[in-house]
Amino acid sequence: MMKGMESELKDLNSKAAKSNGNDTVRDDRPLLRSDSVSSTTTSTTATAITAAELQELEKKFAAYVRRDVYGTMGRGELAAKEKLLLGFALVTLLPIRVILAGIVLAVYYVICRVCTLFLSPNREDEQEDYAHMGGWRRIVIVRCGKALSRVMLFVFGFYWIPESTTSINQEDKPQPEKTERPGVIISNHVSYLDILYHMSSSFPSFVAKRSVAKLPLVGLISKCLGCIYVQRESKSSDFKGVSAVVTERIREAHQNESAPLMMLFPEGTTTNGDFLLPFKTGGFLAKAPVLPVILKYHYQRFSPAWDSISGVRHVIFLLCQFVNYMEATQLPLYYPSQQEKDDPKLYADNVRRLMASEGNLTLSDIGLAEKRIYHAALNGLFSQG
Repeated sequence: MMKGMESELKDLNSKAAKSNGNDTVRDDRPLLRSDSVSSTTTSTTATAITAAELQELEKKFAAYVRRDVYGTMGRGELAAKEKLLLGFALVTLLPIRVILAGIVLAVYYVICRVCTLFLSPNREDEQEDYAHMGGWRRIVIVRCGKALSRVMLFVFGFYWIPESTTSINQEDKPQPEKTERPGVIISNHVSYLDILYHMSSSFPSFVAKRSVAKLPLVGLISKCLGCIYVQRESKSSDFKGVSAVVTERIREAHQNESAPLMMLFPEGTTTNGDFLLPFKTGGFLAKAPVLPVILKYHYQRFSPAWDSISGVRHVIFLLCQFVNYMEATQLPLYYPSQQEKDDPKLYADNVRRLMASEGNLTLSDIGLAEKRIYHAALNGLFSQG
């Protein structure tokens, strides 16, 4: 069975290698369902995986392993005290936070709706957004977006978020006479909460699935953010088009103070927060300076990392935790050398190594393909119960 899994892993690795450098992933099937992988993968993992083999998998896929008290996939056996705390939070804290979060979301939606009245969205390159509006409308959307994103984090239990900056010696690289504006913020990716933090900090534009634009409430907000939409569920490759849009937006943000910053998670998926996966090169093609930001989540009971746990289960456990902890570290603006400008992969790798060193993160060479293998194995384990 393990040989079959290893064979499948090699097949997926070869597919991943072919798409290396792309910031989009064509396969958008759910990661945490047994039908989220091919029938071949399911047949080799969901039928006979054992606890001993799971330990071997955790060594291979350490970047996605949960180590909090809730256990693998959030389905571990809880101690009596933990069950009591969870039960109490389910009937008290959870409903209060759900109501407050809904109110915050609705309030910001109304603000975005008012600010976009009688305005036509910017439409080009199959994108649609309001990010380039000016005047009082843009000021209101940005300021309210930052404030309400921080309020939402507070509702989720992030009552204080320590923020720090580090200084790094870059004397070996040519520095501009005056500080330039970054074109893109580069961040490690641990949880969907990362997005809320960056919205509260700099209110940048993100890359999102095209389906996000059609969601109630969230769809309009994403357009006001200036999200670049990707048709990830499509089998046809649209990377070149999206890559060109991202690159253009990064260059515009670098050169124009009024243009919205871009925000990218070059790992392409989330980890447990202790590792840094290989970076895609899409955010480095513009040759503009980047602003690296490192996010870390500390925990004693439930880990806010969205690595190998279903979305609904994650949200419930997160909202049932009385206090959640996050800290953000901003590195100095990273100016690429001429060699890095000529080689985006070198540029991406050097920024990644710097972030790993400054954030005390372990470099890992696995990616989304391996994450699917690991999730299929977890589904195999729990389908036996």
